[in-house]
Amino acid sequence: MSISAQFVSLLAMMGTGIIAGAFMDMLGTGIANTGKASIIRRRAIWLETFGWLLAGCFAFAVLFFFRDGAWRMYDPLAQLSGLLLYATVFHRPFRLLGRIIIALLIRPVLLVFQIIFWFIRYVFRVIRALILLLSQPFRFIYHRFFRYHFKKNPK
Repeated sequence: MSISAQFVSLLAMMGTGIIAGAFMDMLGTGIANTGKASIIRRRAIWLETFGWLLAGCFAFAVLFFFRDGAWRMYDPLAQLSGLLLYATVFHRPFRLLGRIIIALLIRPVLLVFQIIFWFIRYVFRVIRALILLLSQPFRFIYHRFFRYHFKKNPK
């Protein structure tokens, strides 16, 4: 393997470290922002373990793409340096990018879902009100004449 190919694979492994750091930071932030009694927070250990497994699979996929899966001794060091590089340099820009994505993409989609949910709930409330209105005479008759017939007799 030539020196330039080794350098490219070293940069790729550092890139997987940066991406793994960003992914785990995103996962940790998402877990931390849930409610204290949330099922997500109760299963946080499993979610983070699954996140690390996904990051490892992604790193192996990058290794497979660049070197046909050949592992070198410096690959874990390159990934660790990528994680540290994320923690020192790229942490704030990635967080800013995450806030921008939330503000521009996720919140409008959630707003559309909330509007649809509100509309469906409103339709069901109108249907319920109509049913209650139309059944009012029958309920009056039941309460006036037959309500006590279905109760148990006192002993």
